[in-house]
Amino acid sequence: MSPPENARRRAVIARALPFALYILFLVVAEPLAGLLGADLRWMYVLQIGCVMFALAFFWRDYGELREPAPAGPLASGAGWAVALVLGVAVWVLWIWLDFSPFAFAPAEGYRPLDEAGDLIVPMVVVRIFGAAAVVPVMEELFWRSFVMRWIDNPNFLTVAARAVTLRALLFSSIAFGFEHGQWAAGIVAGLVYGWLYRASGRLWLPTLSHAVTNLLLGLWVVLTAQWQFW
Repeated sequence: MSPPENARRRAVIARALPFALYILFLVVAEPLAGLLGADLRWMYVLQIGCVMFALAFFWRDYGELREPAPAGPLASGAGWAVALVLGVAVWVLWIWLDFSPFAFAPAEGYRPLDEAGDLIVPMVVVRIFGAAAVVPVMEELFWRSFVMRWIDNPNFLTVAARAVTLRALLFSSIAFGFEHGQWAAGIVAGLVYGWLYRASGRLWLPTLSHAVTNLLLGLWVVLTAQWQFW
């Protein structure tokens, strides 16, 4: 195997493994909690911890997080402002478009409550931290930097963000949407985050927008007890 092929394989693993670990825990968390005799809800700590470890291990591989901003209307502070506004807009759509047929049947969700019905604050903090600080980095590296560019060319590192086709943007957004219970809002979110990456050439803009959406959603869930969103 040639060194370039080794490099391409490592690039795929670096962006896919953190996401794969996150999904794996959705499958194994319950039996693992039973095996350890632990509260299933605390498995989220292990889930986010494993994702953070994988991201840290491969951090030097994420050149797209260190690239200077290309010239353009979103290259200045205006880009960050647009990302913030779009993050809020996606959050509004997410909590509004929560009905059939635009969302799957609601699940019980993650409920950080004790037997008296009071919030378990450490659980809330970990959940919001994971959703707002870890998941956006992990998912944007996977869905936008990897999948969206890979659709255009399996040697995805050669595809500039601004050269991504509309076909790749659409297909990756549909897949991203159906990863979530609110699938219709998820597709729109994928289109928004993908457009930000494509228009700006910077992965940090969709990551920020994604983080704003998830942070507001987490705060909304805690304030309204709409646990199905978690």
